[in-house]
Amino acid sequence: MHRRNFFKQSAFATVGTMLIPSFLKAYESKHLGLNQPVGKTLVIVQLSGGNDGLNTVVPFRNDLYYRERPTIAIAPEKVLKLNDEIGFNPALEALKGLYDDGLVTVVNNVGYPNPDRSHFRSMDIWQTASDSDKYLTTGWLGRYLDANCQGNDCMAHRAIEVDDTLSLALKGQDLNGLALLDPKKLYNQTRSGLVAELSNIKPAAEVVASHPNVSYLYKTLAETASSAEVIYDKSKATHTKTVYPASELGNRLKTVSELITSGVNTNVYYISISGFDTHINQPGQQERLLRQYAEAVAAFTKDLKTNGKLNDVLLMTFSEFGRRVKQNASNGTDHGTANNLFLIGGGLIPGRVFNEAPNLTNLDEGDLKYTVDFRSIYATLLRDWLKVDDQAVLGRQFETLKVVSQS
Repeated sequence: MHRRNFFKQSAFATVGTMLIPSFLKAYESKHLGLNQPVGKTLVIVQLSGGNDGLNTVVPFRNDLYYRERPTIAIAPEKVLKLNDEIGFNPALEALKGLYDDGLVTVVNNVGYPNPDRSHFRSMDIWQTASDSDKYLTTGWLGRYLDANCQGNDCMAHRAIEVDDTLSLALKGQDLNGLALLDPKKLYNQTRSGLVAELSNIKPAAEVVASHPNVSYLYKTLAETASSAEVIYDKSKATHTKTVYPASELGNRLKTVSELITSGVNTNVYYISISGFDTHINQPGQQERLLRQYAEAVAAFTKDLKTNGKLNDVLLMTFSEFGRRVKQNASNGTDHGTANNLFLIGGGLIPGRVFNEAPNLTNLDEGDLKYTVDFRSIYATLLRDWLKVDDQAVLGRQFETLKVVSQS
C-alpha cells in the first residue's frame, strides 16, 4: 500500500487524533528544525462555490453587461470605480480603500485551457495546478514543501490551513501541510487522551526501519506534535488588538495574523470560505459575502501594518471559476469559466488593474475567455514572492506577471 494511502486510511487521519508517543522525541529532535527564518509569507483565501466575477469587478460601461443581466446587474451609479471601464461592487467598500492606498492588484480573465464547470474537478485543477485532462494526487503547495525541504527544515507547519481538514493543495508526495483551527486545541489534542497509553508502546527499531509505512506514520505524527507544540508556545502570548468582524473569515484571518506576529515560521497560510454558488437570488447573498470578505481583509491588512508586517505578507484571493455572462431565470447565475483574482499587500508594484476588462463580445459558448493562465499567478508567487524554483513545483515554465515589487 502506498504510504500516503496507508496514512489516509489509518485511524490517525484526523488532525484531532494525531498522537505522539514519547519514544519519538529522539526522532523529532533529529529530523525537525523549529527555528528556521520565515522570509515572505503568502496567504491564500479561496472563495468556494464559484464567485460571480462580473458582479464583483463590474464592467459598468459595457451595455452588454446590462443587457444580459437585466435584474441582477450593479447600477452604474453604485459602482466603486477603479478606472473608466470597471469598478468594485459597492459591498467591497473596505477593499476599495485598500485599492486607493495602492495595496490591491486586480487581475482579470484568469482561467485555464479547456475549462471544467464542475466545482470538484475545477477546484482539483486549481489546487493541483494540473492541466484540465490530467489528474494529480499532490497539490501545488504540497509540492512547494517537497521541493524546498532541506535537512532539518522539514516541518508540517511550514504551510498551515486554518481549518479542521487539509485541502489537496497542501498535500505533497513526502510532506503535507498542517490543518488547525485553534493552536491551543491542537496542542491539547496531541497530548491527551490516548497519548498516555501510546507513550508506553515501544516498537522495535528494526520494525520501524524495515517498514516504510510504519516509519512514515511515526514521522507524520512527530511532525504534527512538534508543530503543534511550537505553534502553541509561540502564539499563546500574542493577542491582536485589532478588531476583526465576527465572521468566519474574520476569525480565521485573525488567527493567521496572530501566528504571523508571534513569529511562527510558516510561509503559507490557506483559508477557504463557502457560499458563493449563487444559482438563486444572487444579489443579496453575494453582497453579504463580499462585504464580509472586504471587511475581514481590511482588518487583516490594518493589523499587519500595525505590527510592521504589511510588506512581508501577500494575500491572494481566487475562486474555482466565474459565472456565466447571462443571468438565469432564478435571479442568479450558473457555472462559468474565467474570473478575476485579487492580490493584496504592501509588496506589490503600487496596486492597480493589471490587465484588460473582460470581453463580452467574444465568448466561449456564453462564457468569458481566459487571457491569464492561473499557473502564471502561481509561478509569480513562487518565483518573485517566495523566492523558490517555480518550475520544480509546477513541472514546467509559465510566464510570470510583473506585479511584485523588486525593491
